[in-house]
Amino acid sequence: GELLASVYSVNRGPMVWLMAAVFVAIVVAVGGRKGISSILSLVFTMLCIFFIFLPMIYKGISPILAAVLVVAFTTVVTMCMVDGITKKSVAAMLGTIIGVVFSGAFALIFGQVTSITGYNVSDIENLVYVGEMTDIKIGELLFAGILIASLGAVMDVGMSIASTIQEIYETDKTLSMKQLFLSGINVGRDMMGTMTNTLIFAYVGGAMTTLVLNYAYDLSYLQLANSYVIGIEIMQGLSGSLGVVLTVPVTAFIAAFLIGRKGKNELTCEK
Repeated sequence: GELLASVYSVNRGPMVWLMAAVFVAIVVAVGGRKGISSILSLVFTMLCIFFIFLPMIYKGISPILAAVLVVAFTTVVTMCMVDGITKKSVAAMLGTIIGVVFSGAFALIFGQVTSITGYNVSDIENLVYVGEMTDIKIGELLFAGILIASLGAVMDVGMSIASTIQEIYETDKTLSMKQLFLSGINVGRDMMGTMTNTLIFAYVGGAMTTLVLNYAYDLSYLQLANSYVIGIEIMQGLSGSLGVVLTVPVTAFIAAFLIGRKGKNELTCEK
């Protein structure tokens, strides 16, 4: 008749939701309607990950293909929610999608030439077991993750370049498409350094424990250079950074072409 219980962990649920509420309140207070749209787009992206991407790969669909589809879908919806359907948002959409695809393609090439596969990740034993029990293609999860991870930074660059070209055009509508393109490139060059550093620092921060262990054990260059963990971190950082860099000229060209043409700026409607 006795009930035995043990404390598994701290009940973090209430505090997690409280901190999330504080985050939402600050974003809405600073961003106003744009902040509300940003929160809604963030929620939509998370729903797509959990209710579209994960079920798709669980049913045996290629994680890379599923990631591309989810990235394209979330990019279109996010841009429409934040800015409506305009030439600026369309340019940002196309530039973001193309930049993410470039990032994924570089990661695949990097993995091929360095013999890094999706089976070189941590917890691979558990993943292999899951793969045997389901239809998930375990070997593609690493590269699908790189696609999704690079989306945020690439989307930021895409919208920034498109917005810059739009503002420049509104200031002086006599500018040609070439002049708008060059202006977008010049702004993008200033963004490249900070955004690539942002991605590199993000991946370094995620691998901080690994870096500390490697430093503590004083591993040699050959051990570090041929480590799967270090190689994967480098691949992720370089792939995301390349996506950011290539998004600049792609978005600048598309935005200059769409915005610089004579005619009404709105494609259908704008919020």
